[in-house]
Amino acid sequence: MVVQDTFLKKLRSAFNLNIYEAKIWTALLSKGIATAGELSEISNVPRSRSYDVLESLEKRGFVILKLGKPIKYIAVQPTETLKRVKKSFQERANYQVEVLSEIGGSPLFEELDLLFKNGINHIDPTLISGAVRGRTNLYDHMAGMLEKAKKSVVIMTSSPGLIRKTDSLSPILKKLSQKNVSIKIAAPLSKETEQQVTELKKFCEVKNIDKVKGRFVLVDGKEILFMLNDDKEIHESYDIGIWATSPIFVNAIENLFNTTWQTA
Repeated sequence: MVVQDTFLKKLRSAFNLNIYEAKIWTALLSKGIATAGELSEISNVPRSRSYDVLESLEKRGFVILKLGKPIKYIAVQPTETLKRVKKSFQERANYQVEVLSEIGGSPLFEELDLLFKNGINHIDPTLISGAVRGRTNLYDHMAGMLEKAKKSVVIMTSSPGLIRKTDSLSPILKKLSQKNVSIKIAAPLSKETEQQVTELKKFCEVKNIDKVKGRFVLVDGKEILFMLNDDKEIHESYDIGIWATSPIFVNAIENLFNTTWQTA
């Protein structure tokens, strides 16, 4: 049985399988019931590995062991398998969240935090920089920056970026506004962004700036995350930003922003 590589990749990603598990499972689904030897031949998985692969699939609820000789395996209906996998993922996620919550207030975490603070004090602020890849990671990093803001937040973005930021960051921005943090957002405004602008203006200053293109976030005049690409020309997986904590550089960018802001 020939199964396309793209199909196997999707299966592996969705169900958290290795390549042998994906091949054996699809082979068994095509047969309904089969021996390990038959599945090895169909899937091109070495016979010596087919037994431990089937044992792994059995433990996870993908297959059922049929009693008798020779030993055969029965495929579980995919809808039932999906339910079992979802339940397993959910239980594992809940357990991990519980463990992390417990660590958050433990002496172990306090020691980790102390190590970080001691280490960061020995680093020149101008040397603390790095690349953040992928839009999900970029927005997670932005959220972390914003949550630490004490005085000011400056955001310049695109029209699509304004929509995204309203969806993902507005709760944080609203809380900052309640703490009297100054928030300025500049972007090319259009009919598509009217709803977002109305929402943001409840707790932010928003201006239409379309002559200067830029995508960056400044926090407290000390920290910056600026994106290197036009978000209209790049897939979100390849979006990349540079993060830096350099007061001199950030102040320079903020002064240029304020000049543009005042003339807009």
